[in-house]
Amino acid sequence: MGIINYTTKERDLLARLMRAEATGEGNLGMLMVGNVGVNRAIAKCLDFKNITTITNMIYQSPGGFSGINSPLFFSSPTTLERNLADRVLKGEYYHPATNSLWFYAPAKGQNCKSDWWGQEYAGRYLNHCFYKPAAGICPELY
Repeated sequence: MGIINYTTKERDLLARLMRAEATGEGNLGMLMVGNVGVNRAIAKCLDFKNITTITNMIYQSPGGFSGINSPLFFSSPTTLERNLADRVLKGEYYHPATNSLWFYAPAKGQNCKSDWWGQEYAGRYLNHCFYKPAAGICPELY
């Protein structure tokens, strides 16, 4: 049982998204991307009020993930990638993605912005900058 209901197909979708968004950042980077995805499905705030499933979260438009357009998204996940998705779906969290709903990769050599779309900077891992809403805005994440 996970922290959100999901099907095997949705677990595989999440694994594919994690790979497409962060394969170059290793297992920890993929786990953090998974944290953001799960947070979006849990949150009942901001742009995510009507996002109730992993499938809704992955294909949200506008505001979804660019990784769904990557060739890395289209092949079946590996056993390792499925295991990583299982871990975040069961509630493993990794800072700075713990309460985050957004991330982006700045241009090479650039620092993370102090806020992004009005959201607080949570931290950086390799080439991803993570951003979180204030606790009072999205209490489900805190």
